Amino acid sequence: MLAGGCAKSGDISLDGGVGITAVRSACPVVGVPAGTGDITLFDPPASRDASAIDVTAVMTNVRATCADNSSDVVSTVTFDVRARRTRTDGPREVTLPYFITIVRGGTQVVAKRVGAVAVRFEPGQALASVSGQASANINRAAATLPDSVRNQLTRKRKAGDEDAAVDPLSTPEVRQAVLAASFEALVGFQLTQDQLRYNAQR
Repeated sequence: MLAGGCAKSGDISLDGGVGITAVRSACPVVGVPAGTGDITLFDPPASRDASAIDVTAVMTNVRATCADNSSDVVSTVTFDVRARRTRTDGPREVTLPYFITIVRGGTQVVAKRVGAVAVRFEPGQALASVSGQASANINRAAATLPDSVRNQLTRKRKAGDEDAAVDPLSTPEVRQAVLAASFEALVGFQLTQDQLRYNAQR
């Protein structure tokens, strides 16, 4: 599940072709890692029986706004949490933890923050929702391609030139530079190992 970040003219992106193919932004791509977009609470906590399900919740409507006009790129992610409880007698407030993490190059976690949202159920109410927000900063220089790499990617090639049909990304140093300048802002529920295992196995 992914939601797009903002785009700014002048940055570049590649789809495997030669030269500029699309606008690229220093803003991170936003998404929810697999297995972290929903959470299930049990009562008693140690049980995993369907009859023991207490509260379930899903994270949805993940969106991002981005400010990249300074030395830091600030990505603000908003989302909704929709929850359902089994027992509806009386009011109840359930606090659910979430995280936002910045990943560079697809694998390197460079920052992480943990927060929480409180879902409020009124008496007799089985469904409730709440909105959440998280933000993260990325160093603009780290998310910007070096001039030498930009020149290789944007240089005009004439038909018949020796490298006219060569994909610039086939060059290891260019491919690595593009990867190193690519960031993701990932949000999801902060789950325990047991909760992650439950999500993966059901």
